Amino acid sequence: MTDAAAITPTPDLLDGWADDLLRGPVALHLKQRLLPVEGEGAVIFPPTYADDKHPYCIDTLSDGTRVAQIDSVGSQANRMEPLFKRAPSGQPENPLASLVPQVEISIGNERTVSILDAGHRLGDALVRSSDLAEEAHKAFRIYHDDGDAGPIARLAPTSLIFGAWDSRDTQAKLPRVVQSVIRAWDVNVLTRSAQYSPPVDYAALDLFSEDEKRKAENNNKSPLAQRGFVPVPSTGAPGGVVARGGVFRDVTVNLVALRQLGGENGAALRRYALGLALVAATADQDGFLRQGCLLTPDPGAPATWTVVQRNGQRTLVALTFEAALDYARDAARRFGVGPDRRAVFAKDRAEADLKAKA
Repeated sequence: MTDAAAITPTPDLLDGWADDLLRGPVALHLKQRLLPVEGEGAVIFPPTYADDKHPYCIDTLSDGTRVAQIDSVGSQANRMEPLFKRAPSGQPENPLASLVPQVEISIGNERTVSILDAGHRLGDALVRSSDLAEEAHKAFRIYHDDGDAGPIARLAPTSLIFGAWDSRDTQAKLPRVVQSVIRAWDVNVLTRSAQYSPPVDYAALDLFSEDEKRKAENNNKSPLAQRGFVPVPSTGAPGGVVARGGVFRDVTVNLVALRQLGGENGAALRRYALGLALVAATADQDGFLRQGCLLTPDPGAPATWTVVQRNGQRTLVALTFEAALDYARDAARRFGVGPDRRAVFAKDRAEADLKAKA
């Protein structure tokens, strides 16, 4: 990294990053140290997976260092994308909502789902099961055949930012422009145990016999134990990790992938996409990832943004959320945000989709 002062990303400079195919930098990168709210060295809980022997995703490096995944790339994307949702009724207006079309799908008479909450974005089964199906198919097909991302940008621009794969239909694949992941370094893994004791003696109430009680106690496979009628222990359960090497969030804005977005109005589209990417990457995150894992930025280790050139040169960038939002608003105005939409889920479309897959 150079020793020079951080550069200020002016609108003209950002436009160049979006447009310069031959000389533009390859990426922006954020390194951010996070702390548990309980403080340095506190226990945090990674996500668990359906594997009794290895419930956490922990890798061991060649030097013996163990690295735990605290939040995956996909999970981080699913946390950032709803930043662009319209605020619920009665809450203050979300300034980011006007940057993207608000597309909602009605399910029955009482429930709606925003496409910003759909895990596979424009390629989600919910979209294929609604009256947006043909339009989404056409948008993916145009991108797949002609490289024109314009129709997708008009309908679901966050699919350009966080990636989408229309794997059940056109096979069109959009790479992620924004990638974020949280890892804990040099971790020690803990376990925990607990004992449940029912509030009353149900055998004494003649709900079952003392012999049945004795056989079911401490046997978590017993129906009486599973239903909470007898004492039962829980031992050796995952108890979180202690990160001796710190917890870090890495965010990468892939400018090469961004500049591959084409279309009739390609320059405006790429700048619009860059604006959305920068807003998503710089916005404050809700650090409550799961029970036992509430993280905040470390005020003693300020986050740093760097721009990475084609030759590997790295330069500090004074990138702020406020500057990103100003750029995104101007880019959205120039490109033209697609209209808000309300689609309807149709059971017959879902059934037809299932039959087509079969």
